[in-house]
Amino acid sequence: MNITQLQTPKSLALIEKLISFDTTSYKSNLDLIEYIQNYLSEYGISSQLAFNEEKTKANLYATIGPQDKSGVMLSGHTDVVPVTGQAWDTDPFCVTHKDGMLFGRGTCDMKGFIAIVLSYLPEMIAAKLETPVHLAFSYDEEIGCVGARRLVEMMSGMPIKPAMCIVGEPTSLQVVNAHKGKLAQRITVSGLEAHSSLPHLGVNAIDFAADLILFIRELARELAENGPFEEGFDVTYTTLHTGKVEGGVALNIVPKHCQFDFEIRNIPGQDPQPLLDKVMAYAKDVLEPKMKAVDANCSIEMSPLSGYPGMFTEEEKEVVEFVQTLTEVKGLKKITFGTEGGLFTNALHIPTVVCGPGSIEQAHKPNEFIEVAQVLAMESFMDKLITALSPS
Repeated sequence: MNITQLQTPKSLALIEKLISFDTTSYKSNLDLIEYIQNYLSEYGISSQLAFNEEKTKANLYATIGPQDKSGVMLSGHTDVVPVTGQAWDTDPFCVTHKDGMLFGRGTCDMKGFIAIVLSYLPEMIAAKLETPVHLAFSYDEEIGCVGARRLVEMMSGMPIKPAMCIVGEPTSLQVVNAHKGKLAQRITVSGLEAHSSLPHLGVNAIDFAADLILFIRELARELAENGPFEEGFDVTYTTLHTGKVEGGVALNIVPKHCQFDFEIRNIPGQDPQPLLDKVMAYAKDVLEPKMKAVDANCSIEMSPLSGYPGMFTEEEKEVVEFVQTLTEVKGLKKITFGTEGGLFTNALHIPTVVCGPGSIEQAHKPNEFIEVAQVLAMESFMDKLITALSPS
């Protein structure tokens, strides 16, 4: 089906504009933020920015409607994942319309949502909202919800905070009330070099890293077998996973260095810290003494890479019932991927759900797309939201 056979989304021009900004996480998002800020200013809406330390990236926060009421926050991230090494059939930073789909990096995850929200700014203003809409657009979500932490810091000092939050990550407009948390860690093993023909004179950093990786795998197996479990998730238990290993210089040298990264994705009801403690206890109490018996300078160290808390919002919370009235997709869902919602619920105590257009199955892939039907459904969502927040 061609886009011309469907109703043309009113947000199409803004989707095309936002996609044209290359805001891959390792780049600045300031051009896009400046565009949004100017767009808001044209309608008399002021905004606040929360920058990173280098002033190369910024979060944006703005309120439409009464400034002295809590209201509904619409949250989205402005960064996208890289396209490097991916086989795209089209220019990823130029929207291509084909067969009822809009192709481009960020169409689904999640500039499509942001563009749709912004396209309804005239309607929000004309409606003279009784309850305000707050816009919260962040940077560096894709590398561990980094930017949202600065946003949370700024919001924590505000006298009035939103009463509820909708994170517009792609859920095919199904309401999500829970997702897992994540902790990513790096283990650095420092051993002792030696000639490979005399391995007893060295401390093989790769070998000891492997021992620790196997210990992590055993923890993962125990969790899979014994839980705790939380029904509703595709994977109902907390998982551990080693995803990257580097070490060694040459085959004939006992390796002095090995480094690996692992992660914990915890169900909301389980604290991941005891699992980290078990990993380090095994490293420090079991493996390190064996290494230091050969050379006292050997060590195993762990450092954090990134992380975000899990999110859980009780079904009885007002935000759950309210957002369900705005979408035609019924039922609640729990997701295994993370969002900034965990920060809003844990740090700011704002009841939050995740609900946005598009499917997570299309995110992060070459030829990322969002169905036009999903864009139109989100626009209907916005119509209902504005009506619900307007004077009766």
